Amino acid sequence: MGTKTPDGLVRRLLESLDHRSVITDPVRLRTYECDGLTHHRATPGVVVLPETAEQIAAVVRVCNEYGVPFVARGAGTGLSGGALPRTDGVLIVTSRMRRILSVDVADRRAVVEPGVTNLAITEAVRDLGYYYAPDPSSQQVCTIGGNVAENSGGAHCLKYGFTVNHVLALEIVTPDGDIVELSDTDPGYDLLGAFVGSEGTLGIATKVTVRLTRAPETVTTLLAAFDGIEQGGQAVSAIIGGGIVPAAIEMMDALAIEAAEAAVACAYPEGAGAVLIVELDGPVPEVTHQFDEVTRICRENGAFELRVAADPAERAAIWRGRKSAFAAVGRISPAYIVQDGVVPRTALPEVLASIDRLSREYGIRVANVFHAGDGNLHPLVLFDDAEAGAGERAELVSGKILDLCVEHGGSITGEHGVGVDKSRYMPKMFSDNDLDTMQLVRCAFDPRGLSNPGKVFPTPRLCGEVPGVRKGVHPLVESGQAEQF
Repeated sequence: MGTKTPDGLVRRLLESLDHRSVITDPVRLRTYECDGLTHHRATPGVVVLPETAEQIAAVVRVCNEYGVPFVARGAGTGLSGGALPRTDGVLIVTSRMRRILSVDVADRRAVVEPGVTNLAITEAVRDLGYYYAPDPSSQQVCTIGGNVAENSGGAHCLKYGFTVNHVLALEIVTPDGDIVELSDTDPGYDLLGAFVGSEGTLGIATKVTVRLTRAPETVTTLLAAFDGIEQGGQAVSAIIGGGIVPAAIEMMDALAIEAAEAAVACAYPEGAGAVLIVELDGPVPEVTHQFDEVTRICRENGAFELRVAADPAERAAIWRGRKSAFAAVGRISPAYIVQDGVVPRTALPEVLASIDRLSREYGIRVANVFHAGDGNLHPLVLFDDAEAGAGERAELVSGKILDLCVEHGGSITGEHGVGVDKSRYMPKMFSDNDLDTMQLVRCAFDPRGLSNPGKVFPTPRLCGEVPGVRKGVHPLVESGQAEQF
């Protein structure tokens, strides 16, 4: 057990959970020391694996009794350090809560526990003619609880929206251990909307009611190959500017294609400097018309090869390279940073050119994979961690990419969240007054600051402090629990 965890805490946890569900062995604890962003690591003081909302509530009440911080974790696929544990706290892992509790086709909704994987919902209702629309690349393993915490997106969110658009109700455990329900039909303030995307700082979701989407009448998937990413970007602008909203429109540059070929042999067109994947869905006449327009636009903007999926197997083959892109770069680089930022779609050519300049200036390769339709970039910053100074240069390039996003009126994150990795960039987007206002919302839910502390905000204020410009050293900075940027 972590040396900073209070005496007696484990004994109290065991009163609510059995020995199988409380982990204190140092070797087993290291399993949970990071999420998908392995650059940040911390061994948790204690790990618990509850199976019910009541057990989670009991654990949270014990944490309150001892004044111990707690962090919720799902599958650990997050890429911002949002589930980074505390060495002096309790990590609450929801992976055992994986039941689909009910499916109501007439009402187009399903109720699931937070440990249910994203794809499992679609698999449960596919034969009924429905699916769950948000589809992160990690959808085979990422869980709904984590999707709610990060407001996860995915390739098809251009047309269908993010997680927040598909969550109808939540059962949550509040930071003081109460079990409450939030719904999109509740009058007054939109507490449901505030909770989705709050990255575990407002409590823990224990039951999620999701919207089911009717399967479209038809789906057409095509891949267009271009000599360079600039041509592909022009095609994207023309498609969206022409009033067409594809279900998905994704782009990969030459370096990302190289990685995907090495990993999954996706057989994209040889010599392509960029590929564009466009998926259209809906009624047959509409899709037919949109397909004609998209193919015309791609050809007019320099596409030298077009492929159209003839069946679901070919559709899956087209998507294979894109879905594997993040992991695939491990085939061409010993280490890499997965970045996530947003720019206005019209700024894509300029920002991508600037990223290329940064890559050449610092000698750091950058593979570009992104949701082209809404400007959500996922630059993969590649480096050799055995080379002295390479990691530092990669971090610098990664930060400068986020600066570019902000400078062009975008955001430091589109779907991966802020977590610990990007908290230092929050003041570049928001004023002190903005951040203070956000903290007041957090304090309303969590006045003791025990729920996933140290995430999202660069220098968290203590609840009860008067918002405004600080004079003197923050108590958390003075005690070493927070860093001043």
